[in-house]
Amino acid sequence: MVRQVADSRPAQADTQVSQDKVGAAATPPFEHPWRRRAVLRRSVVFLLVMAQTAAAAYVLLAVLPYHGSTWLEKAIVLVAATLFIWISAGFWMALCGFVVRRFGGDKYNPSVRFAQQLSGDSVELTDTAIVFPVYHEDVQRTLAGLRATWLDLTRTGKQAHFTFFVLSDSRDPDIWLQEREACRLLRDELGDGFRLYYRRRILNLNRKTGNIADFLRRWGKHYTYTLVMDADSIMSGDALVRMVRIMQLDPRIGILQSAPALINAVSGYARIQQFGNRLYGALFTEGLAALQMGEAVYWGHNAIIRTAPFMQYCGLPHLPGVGFIKGSILSHDFVEAHCMWKAGYEVWLDPRIEGSYEESPPTLDDELERDRRWAKGNLQHLYFLFGSKVSLAHRTAFANGIMAYCASALWFIYLVLITVELAQFVLFPIDYFPEPYSLFPTWPQWDPTWAVTLALSTLFLLFAPKLLAMLEVLFSTRRRRAYGGAVAVISGVVLEMLVSVLLAPIRMLAHTQYVLGTLFNLSISWAGQNRTREISWRDALLNHLPGAVLAACWAGFAYWLQPMFFYWSLPIAIPLLLAAPVSVWLSSFRTGRDMREREILLTPEEVSPPAVSADLHNAPSLVAATALTAFERAVVHPRVNGFHVAQAYRRQDTPQRCRQRRMLVRRCLRHGAAALTLKDRAWLVDDGKALSDLHRAVWAADEESVWGRCVDRLCREIRRA
Repeated sequence: MVRQVADSRPAQADTQVSQDKVGAAATPPFEHPWRRRAVLRRSVVFLLVMAQTAAAAYVLLAVLPYHGSTWLEKAIVLVAATLFIWISAGFWMALCGFVVRRFGGDKYNPSVRFAQQLSGDSVELTDTAIVFPVYHEDVQRTLAGLRATWLDLTRTGKQAHFTFFVLSDSRDPDIWLQEREACRLLRDELGDGFRLYYRRRILNLNRKTGNIADFLRRWGKHYTYTLVMDADSIMSGDALVRMVRIMQLDPRIGILQSAPALINAVSGYARIQQFGNRLYGALFTEGLAALQMGEAVYWGHNAIIRTAPFMQYCGLPHLPGVGFIKGSILSHDFVEAHCMWKAGYEVWLDPRIEGSYEESPPTLDDELERDRRWAKGNLQHLYFLFGSKVSLAHRTAFANGIMAYCASALWFIYLVLITVELAQFVLFPIDYFPEPYSLFPTWPQWDPTWAVTLALSTLFLLFAPKLLAMLEVLFSTRRRRAYGGAVAVISGVVLEMLVSVLLAPIRMLAHTQYVLGTLFNLSISWAGQNRTREISWRDALLNHLPGAVLAACWAGFAYWLQPMFFYWSLPIAIPLLLAAPVSVWLSSFRTGRDMREREILLTPEEVSPPAVSADLHNAPSLVAATALTAFERAVVHPRVNGFHVAQAYRRQDTPQRCRQRRMLVRRCLRHGAAALTLKDRAWLVDDGKALSDLHRAVWAADEESVWGRCVDRLCREIRRA
């Protein structure tokens, strides 16, 4: 049966993880032979980035009318140089990845280093927990992914070493009752060899990191390794076995992170993201891995951790700062990688592990809503960026995560500064002596030649990695066929680049809002992610109308100011004006299906689906198709009621609890489930006696009552089945 461990105690803070009995684990005296090579690689890339940025700043100074003499132009150059560092770093990282791939991989990478040992079956496995933290997720999709992972694991014959856990933080009983029942159905289907445990926390403190910490406190000491998944993650059995073997071969590795590929795209937006991730992602992840080496970062899912040192060293404190840099750490994964490294263990990103997958949000708006949470979490890393005892590689990773959102705000500031500069130049008298006490006048002039040079250079840095990735595929017959042929690859790259240009201003404006919201410490909601719904016209208009109005006002002002500036503003203004219809079109599942039927944006997993993906698509229904809600089904259905009564938490029957039970049972019987709050329904199904009393009462209820009609609907469904 599916087991759920009762827990009436509040979960303790994450800082208590290290106080559990995990054995003496002193800082290991490991040596890191790759350190010199890492320093050399990073130094070369740093010098190249700074040289490019210096050249770009020089060109920009030549473009500006006063050549950097005014405070406004100094601000423009500073902002532009910061953005150029970000763009240049991405270019050189991708180029580094291209070179590494051309030479067959980095010899220090775990998969390359242990290639000979991994090719055989000589490395013994050990007990490993595979955990799926969930919070208001699509129950069918999550459990189907877990099922597919298990079935592929059985093909390796190594399934006896792995135990699965569903760690639920769901608050809505209509969701977590489905989770619990689906786990039971899955356990019944897969048999005794399949070890699956379901646990729902009563208090979901500290979000996902608290969920994982709670699991480790209770069961971590039983498992050498813990493999963390997301609700939409699946992994092949070979990938799971390979990751455990790498950890067994190198005791220095504390965290091993795979590079998950996107699959199962249904909407047009998801297909574009999936294609870009699959085609270009290999260059960036290979380059990132080659630069970070054993000081890589942890992405929080599709990764394996060494359980004992993780428990001992990676308990996260609440930040003691002010404003948004205070309280629980939202983006915990980078910080945990830093803690593991500080304890003496290595953290590796291994892009050579194949068979690791996840899914993309189906709409742009869902991705942006997810970014709202990530923006605040990444900006909290300012605490660690300027903290002590942080390695240079992890300090760079924190800066990179912060810039992922601040770059948009800097781009917005750059546009504002350029607009102010031109307005000042056009509307006000020319200042021939911008520098005080200057003996000679400055003759302001715009240099269009240098402006074109700077623009073309920036575009080259942005799009060259994509063209390199395309050429790498085109020159390989096997990979070209895996993407559907040369025409499919070229047309896909062109379409992806056009859409990325169209979406860039929309993301820029949204991320700028998130950065401002974080700086003002505005609260954010923590909700389950949409993975199955399109966006409506109403929601799209509400989300994007403010940006469209701002773009229209800016473009109108640019036209009034100077027609040439108006034309310069159009690549940014037009996408913002079209944001709502573009968002609706890209979110459409019909758009995605049409692309798939026309073989547009194909990926290798679509041309030749892996077995684990096929198992996901062929999963049986694990959620009952019924007119009753999960709560009503738990009350009415005899077998389902008996299961949930058996799984309910055991608590002492105090007088207060008895009064609460009588009151809620009476209200529920009289007015139905709709009369109860979410908290009331959760209380009833968490109380086995209340659920049992309700079941007996509803079957004796009048046929015309609310519950009598529920019983009638259930009987009709059973007869039809």
